Amino acid sequence: MMKIDTATSTPLDRRDDRLLRFPEVHNRTGLSESTIRRREARGTFPGRVALGPRLVGWYESDVVAWVRDPIGYQAGKPALA
Repeated sequence: MMKIDTATSTPLDRRDDRLLRFPEVHNRTGLSESTIRRREARGTFPGRVALGPRLVGWYESDVVAWVRDPIGYQAGKPALA
């Protein structure tokens, strides 16, 4: 399923967007895995992407958007520049 930029209703091009594994997400955010899961469930942290049966990652641009505004971040809403 392709993500859509809700501001412009156009598909987001993720081809150049890196996928980050948990250790990198943890280093950038300081959040534990359980905190990330809770925030994902509430929509206040970017959702993970399944890369395999037991392998997940997060799009770097989504994590950067969260780091820029952790209080105001809402999954699925466009990031403010």
